[in-house]
Amino acid sequence: MNALRLARTATPALKSALNNTASRRTLATATLEHAASASSPATQGRAASAPIPLSNIEAQWARLSAEEKVSVHEQLEVLQQKDWKELSLDEKKAAYYVAFGPHGPRTPSSQPGDNVKILAATAGLVGAAGVLYFVLKQFAQPLPKTMTKEWQEASNERAIEAKINPITGISSEGYTGKGFVQSK
Repeated sequence: MNALRLARTATPALKSALNNTASRRTLATATLEHAASASSPATQGRAASAPIPLSNIEAQWARLSAEEKVSVHEQLEVLQQKDWKELSLDEKKAAYYVAFGPHGPRTPSSQPGDNVKILAATAGLVGAAGVLYFVLKQFAQPLPKTMTKEWQEASNERAIEAKINPITGISSEGYTGKGFVQSK
């Protein structure tokens, strides 16, 4: 019952709908005598509306107005005060759907079939980025001369002659690293 209270939004429009007794509907599980008394001439002037069936509330929920949703909440509050063993399966399903169903803040952010659109858009963007990379590579300037293997090997020889970093670097005894050579 607490989950149902938390799930209900208390906006001024909903509170006014609660106070408006003319717009309230009867329980869907009402007896025939209650339905007959609701359709008496005295009550026909106030509200001549049919009860909202709880059997398939999932399919109806999106089409219900705010007043009808409040009415369903009221119906379920009354039903949940009974022993849960006495409730029908449809009433239990309706209570669960209203409290935890995919509506309001729990509405899914993507609709069925959006996964294919997202995959196609991602593949298109990756393809466009690849095409842009190869086009820019074709028009790019060649590598500078300092990036050639010969230049880098000459830099190694000059570093050895100048005895750069004699403790752990290129001019140390037993050095086995590449030095300045980065090109393949």
